[in-house]
Amino acid sequence: MTAEIQPADVGNAYTSSSMNRRRSLSMRLALLPALLLCAAASLPAAAQSAGQTTVIQAENVRMDYAQVLRVEPVFQTLRGTRLEQQCDGKPVPPQSPPKGLSRIVGAVKQALNSADTDTPSRSTTEGDCRTVSVEREFRRPIAFDVDYIYKGMKYRSRLPNDPGNRLRIRVSVAPYVTPPGER
Repeated sequence: MTAEIQPADVGNAYTSSSMNRRRSLSMRLALLPALLLCAAASLPAAAQSAGQTTVIQAENVRMDYAQVLRVEPVFQTLRGTRLEQQCDGKPVPPQSPPKGLSRIVGAVKQALNSADTDTPSRSTTEGDCRTVSVEREFRRPIAFDVDYIYKGMKYRSRLPNDPGNRLRIRVSVAPYVTPPGER
């Protein structure tokens, strides 16, 4: 089966498109009450099933400053072990490789010492040396306990940073509503 596409009559093009618009508008208007009815029916059903009316109130919030009384850091203690070399009961400081100009001077000294065989080279491992495990403790601040005063009342909060002399606070006021069973 083949279908043919024929050009629309130019004279009827305006009237047919305006009729199509009128038809689609009337269909939309016919569906609008049904949609509104469905939406309106679903909302009261949810409120009636709960048996209560819920009122959502805008929050009364403002920002203000409190006077800081005391700041106390809270520390985290880390423990670690490190291997160190001890000779004759005295710890030998670890030698880091020389850098820059000291590396060049050290290379020249080593070259002169190896060329001159009369002077024995000194070793850092002379005597009775052994490797021992040394335990160390490190403390680092992870938070701050802040005591502050606002409107004559003292408060304490744990904060990630030291606030300084003033602490910016969020003040919120809301009425207390008693539950229905306690009235």
